[in-house]
Amino acid sequence: MTVQDRNLKTQDCGDCPIRHRAVCARCETDELAQLEQMKYYRSYQAGQTVVWSGDHMDFVASVVTGVATLSQTMEDGRRQMVGLLLPSDFVGRPGRDTVAYDVTATTDLVMCCFRKKAFETMMIATPSVAQRLLEMTLDELDSAREWMLLLGRKTAREKIASLLAIIARRNAGLMLKRATGRLVFDLPLTREEMSDYLGLTLETVSRQMSALRKSGVIELEGKRHVVVNDFDLLMEEAGDDSDGGMLS
Repeated sequence: MTVQDRNLKTQDCGDCPIRHRAVCARCETDELAQLEQMKYYRSYQAGQTVVWSGDHMDFVASVVTGVATLSQTMEDGRRQMVGLLLPSDFVGRPGRDTVAYDVTATTDLVMCCFRKKAFETMMIATPSVAQRLLEMTLDELDSAREWMLLLGRKTAREKIASLLAIIARRNAGLMLKRATGRLVFDLPLTREEMSDYLGLTLETVSRQMSALRKSGVIELEGKRHVVVNDFDLLMEEAGDDSDGGMLS
């Protein structure tokens, strides 16, 4: 068990860094106490598989720190990344025993897990949990529809800018800040993973990242550290305005 695991094991739900966005966001004190009784933490190293598509999954979870990917593999071996799991995102499906996608840790990952049967029972008795999960599910549906637009109609430059905007906005939200002005974050994906997720070649991703840097939209420190100088300008590059566009 790592030092981080030991610290999380004793962490109170009220002090959780994703508390305001996670499935437990609307829980009252007594409801949080119930969750405390059924929660446990799991850690995964970057590159480690959390669960394979078709496997039985006896828990559901919220991502606390780190990033994971959702992907599917076709019969001929072709593999497609279909989603990202960022901090506060929910993993697993109450009422379903098996998993529809491979879930893989992209970075070192920590998840707050709940035994599935106990969580399903609590959902029935606790409307706040069920309502919050419904909200998160509908947000995910909206995001999926926006992603269809991105993949089908946006240019390579707009795709890259849109992905950066999604990550920047989510990072700001976790810190209870508005996505505006100058924003700083670390990319959770390699260039190869970005190309897979966006349906672009590796060369195109690298070229468009360089173009955004040269035009002053972003600054790059190493391969992962990104500075967005003006979020509104990034949204313009993404083909959206600062009041709409991709959901976070």
